[in-house]
Amino acid sequence: MKLWSGRFGKETNTLVNDFNASIHFDQRLYREDIAGSLAHAEMLASCGVISPKDAASIAEGLKSILADIEAGTVAFTPDNEDIHMNVEALLTARIGDAGKRLHTARSRNDQVALDFRMYVRREIPTIIAEILNLQSVLARQAAKHQTTVMPGYTHLQRAQPISFAHHLLAYAAMLSRDVTRLEDCDKRLNECPLGSGALAGTTYPIDRWQTAKALDFDAPMGNSLDGVSDRDYALELLSALSVLMMHLSRFSEEVILWCSWEFKFIELDDAYSTGSSIMPQKKNPDVAELVRGKTGRVYGDLMGLLTAMKGLPLAYNKDMQEDKEPVFDAVDTVELCLPVFAAMLDTMTVRPENMRAAAGRGFINATDCADYLTKQGMPFRDAYTVTGKLVSRCTEKGITLEELTLEELKAVSPLFEEDVYDALNLENCMSRRSCYGGPAPEETARQIQAVEAFVKAHSVTSATPQ
Repeated sequence: MKLWSGRFGKETNTLVNDFNASIHFDQRLYREDIAGSLAHAEMLASCGVISPKDAASIAEGLKSILADIEAGTVAFTPDNEDIHMNVEALLTARIGDAGKRLHTARSRNDQVALDFRMYVRREIPTIIAEILNLQSVLARQAAKHQTTVMPGYTHLQRAQPISFAHHLLAYAAMLSRDVTRLEDCDKRLNECPLGSGALAGTTYPIDRWQTAKALDFDAPMGNSLDGVSDRDYALELLSALSVLMMHLSRFSEEVILWCSWEFKFIELDDAYSTGSSIMPQKKNPDVAELVRGKTGRVYGDLMGLLTAMKGLPLAYNKDMQEDKEPVFDAVDTVELCLPVFAAMLDTMTVRPENMRAAAGRGFINATDCADYLTKQGMPFRDAYTVTGKLVSRCTEKGITLEELTLEELKAVSPLFEEDVYDALNLENCMSRRSCYGGPAPEETARQIQAVEAFVKAHSVTSATPQ
């Protein structure tokens, strides 16, 4: 018999029961559900709502249920719909009437709001730790390649010379923002909905501050309607994870390009590549491709929950049962992608000679040629036009700017002198870009130190138990 069956004259139709039940996915909230019930029972006893004896029986029963779930000896049933009613039914079967008192001054509405909020809070540090690990990998690889010259691209066209370290550190900077977005979400969600009841609180003399403190929340939520209907934290999480996956997907696209024969800037380790069933020469970047593909999955999770929430009046509606599966899926997907992506990058082989060869083609020092003339007194727009003419001439002859003779250069502008070849040297072009945030080795060294300091500082935060 269902715990709420008193109002009804017949049993729920089997199809409705299966359709309505959420135990097949929300059972992963058992730890949060039991922790919330323990805090609730203790508060009820301290406020005189239930007896200390009943509270002790409830606590003992809940702890035994937790141990049995952890041991894999509990069989949940869809007849009890969800994790909350399954635990309560198990508790009542074990300790009798005392178990029936646990739900005093509580609704499943504030119970699920609590459990889900605690779940999100628990998963955020795990995801942050994986992001920080990826940043550490990027910092290590960047430290090896501060003088490895490669083309920087715009429109996927070779544009200006940078170092491979500089390119990697751009992603490390994106990941720092991902970490702080998740930390912000964690701060905002840390208010306790327990005590909101179904929507209007309760007439019992409860102490919401006690349960909030017992469950490591900063405070109770200030409005009971908001307490049971808010899912902003889940949407914030999905939004942050979508941005994170977008970063990983962009990086994946570049990895896929870099390890193709057309680039051959890197080679992925055999342990992080796959082959073809028919083409024996193939070495496929499946890890990067799957990360790129799974990004759309996380986007879908965000859009699914946004759509489910967009038309809901206050307070709780059954539509909100659709909040958990997209969050569970996104969390599982991100926690699957991050460690394998980090390992793939940590074990890749970099081909500096191919990067340098690519940098030597495409006139990526053209801006430096124009800058040379500007420093000699020519207005930049005129220098831009002169350099464009030189590039056109080089294209016709099949040579680079550095291969033009001084006489050919002077024929276009008398401002050119022998030191222009020093200005056009790609290593010099890269190392002279020493402004803050640039690719010069001293700047990438600073950026590496900043990433390492960020990882160290936020590792402490992410390891703090909630």
